[in-house]
Amino acid sequence: MRTDTSPLDAEARRILRLNDKGGYTVPTAGLYPYQWNWDSAFAGLGFACFDIDRGWRELETLMSGQWENGMVPHILFHRPDPGYFPGADVWGTEDAPGKGAGRVQSSGISQPPVAASFAWRMYQRDPGPGLARLRAMFPGLMAFHRWFIAARAESGAVAITHPWEAGRDNAPDWDAAMAGITPEGVAPYTRRDTGHVNPRMRPTKEDYDRYIWLVQFGRERGWDDAAIAAESPFRVADPTLTFTLMRACRDLRLAAGVLGEATSEIDGWIAYLEEGAETLWNAETGTYDSRDLCSGQLAGSVSNASFLCWWGGLEDRRSLPVLERVLDAARYGLPSFDPGDPKFDPLRYWRGPVWGVMNMIAGVGMAEQGLTAQAERIRADTARLIAENGFAEYFSPEDGTPAGGATFTWTAAIWLAWASPSAGEG
Repeated sequence: MRTDTSPLDAEARRILRLNDKGGYTVPTAGLYPYQWNWDSAFAGLGFACFDIDRGWRELETLMSGQWENGMVPHILFHRPDPGYFPGADVWGTEDAPGKGAGRVQSSGISQPPVAASFAWRMYQRDPGPGLARLRAMFPGLMAFHRWFIAARAESGAVAITHPWEAGRDNAPDWDAAMAGITPEGVAPYTRRDTGHVNPRMRPTKEDYDRYIWLVQFGRERGWDDAAIAAESPFRVADPTLTFTLMRACRDLRLAAGVLGEATSEIDGWIAYLEEGAETLWNAETGTYDSRDLCSGQLAGSVSNASFLCWWGGLEDRRSLPVLERVLDAARYGLPSFDPGDPKFDPLRYWRGPVWGVMNMIAGVGMAEQGLTAQAERIRADTARLIAENGFAEYFSPEDGTPAGGATFTWTAAIWLAWASPSAGEG
């Protein structure tokens, strides 16, 4: 007998409305008071399951903060919230040369570019009215991808200039590169996250000092991409960004097809990223890995991002034995870090917990590449985590303990779009 999921479906819709600030959502009340880039794209996909117009408006509001150079920031500060750190005053992007006058206040970095992929899925859900929305958004998405290729992809893989840019803030992938930063000159500050959530579940103060040092470093260089690339001690090629951009380019190419737009530039990006992804292959771990572009060293990190290769569209089975080992080691998959590694921590943010959003894109990619059993295991585990523990930010892979923020937007969104038995997604 099929379980009645209507109460959970209704609760997911309630959470999206609860976190709706009128054209954009916050990830959750209190902890994150602004619009975050990839959180918002997931929110749009969730809204589209019951209010397609509201889903498009979510993405349109996100793209309204795009800089003139094409970058879509990782935070848009639509309304002042003095209690949040680091706020717009700390980022200091007002006079950044790439931003342009009159843009909404924002951070100076970006996040995984899933917007094009979800715009394409929203168009597919309702092509009639979606065609005009997709057409209007297409030039901005092209500019966003063009910026990534020009500003972050000098190695062929896509680099981050700050751990926040990968969306996996304290992942072990960055430990070696972060260790090379001495966070001198960072003034005392008060974090908002540890006031709302158990510090045991968040990045350490040592991590956070370095995060703020990197923000100050970028601000001192006017958020100039070339200066930051030339001078920063932190520049790491990342599988999250590489594979989400690869997938976004493939989806943007599909959009170009229905819009009658040229595809040669996009084809070039896809080929370039496919070649660059091979620089992230770690034969020792048997997975895709992060590479410190300053030292040339691979991180030796087996993470949930390692398995986004299939979301990126690669027909590559080399990671499959490691994926199966990681899933076998966890009661709930897909852990954000290898449970067999000494650095594994089931509750500390991106050092072990399960994240529903990563499960969705990894699982969809696996299903598309014919890894049906693995995809179904991840989807079923995600549904069970939410059904048993609520719409938390993330969960322990060992016992399902909910962690981070509650009533979380993107967890509700992926429930509606993918994890719920009523979602109808593959």
